[in-house]
Amino acid sequence: MSADLFARLRRFPDVEAPNLHAVDGADRLLLDTTAAALDGADPASVVVLGDNYGAVTLGLADRFGLSGLRVHQDLVTGEAALAANAEAMGLRGCFHSFPLGPELLDGARVVLARLPRGLDELAELADAVARWASPQVTVYAGGRDKHMTAAMNEVLTGVFETVTATRGRQKSRVLVASDPRPVGDPPFPVRTYLSEIGLTVVAHGGVFAGARLDIGTRFLLAHLDAMAPQARLGVDLGCGTGILATVLARSRPQMRVIATDRSAAAVASARATADSNGVGEQVQVVRDDAAGEMPVGSVDLVVCNPPFHLGGAVHTGAAEALFRGAGRALRSGGELWTVHNSHLDYRRALQAAAGPTRVVARNAKFTVTRSTRR
Repeated sequence: MSADLFARLRRFPDVEAPNLHAVDGADRLLLDTTAAALDGADPASVVVLGDNYGAVTLGLADRFGLSGLRVHQDLVTGEAALAANAEAMGLRGCFHSFPLGPELLDGARVVLARLPRGLDELAELADAVARWASPQVTVYAGGRDKHMTAAMNEVLTGVFETVTATRGRQKSRVLVASDPRPVGDPPFPVRTYLSEIGLTVVAHGGVFAGARLDIGTRFLLAHLDAMAPQARLGVDLGCGTGILATVLARSRPQMRVIATDRSAAAVASARATADSNGVGEQVQVVRDDAAGEMPVGSVDLVVCNPPFHLGGAVHTGAAEALFRGAGRALRSGGELWTVHNSHLDYRRALQAAAGPTRVVARNAKFTVTRSTRR
């Protein structure tokens, strides 16, 4: 492998900071662990899942000369980073991106995956491999020790007959799964009726909070009637399962709503939630990073329940990117309504990004703010 390949990897367009890295020990261990299986392997039989910024995919191309690799990344920022890194390193064309499904996994015999932190996301990925890959498939799922739990082994054991773990290295480990069990009905997406808000929520495995109503969203919904009453175009920014978008659309038939998220699992969930509640024609669902594709000054109302982490790192960068995106998209006089953990105190960031900000409500855990675009 080229000595400087990993050194040159970037996270861009995702948040970049000195303590946030584009490659880690789990990426390196995955490539070393699979070396024997990849020796002479047909590239068409190799699939990469959850490659954060391209370290695994480009490592396979550089180290083993593989091209035509099939890749699935949940985050659109991951797709963009992989494409940019491939271009910078002269490896463009070594991979093709696919949604999670049979086209991605048909005939796959070697699957390299970064372990997701959520068990439901792992369960959906494992089921997809067992459902669509070759019966002779072996899955190599790598992660950082601090993010791995015994429950991950249990999830994989429910789908594969054989699951083992490699020895640890650089605070990382790889779970190796083979011999897929027969599959039944797909376990995802799940559907739940939330009587509290009279809504059917649909959730794929990788979406935040699953099919539940998280307490931050509940607190924000209590202020729905006060949000920009004359708004004609509203945006649910970082929409997750699309609860906010669907409730907005249902309560305001005159409003067109855009639900946007960088996660493919979230976009699929939000689209299904809107359809399931009869507002599918009113809600447009878009996979986008921080409203980057939205016309400047085009939106009357933005609602946002931002994340407080980036992958495994507690970091405000993702939330601040959403605030900046909202500020770009809002017209003069438009409103950004945000709910966030009170201890994070986002008021200064909100004011810089979107305009004068005031606290509307606060409880023991969350704060709701309204920012008005000048």
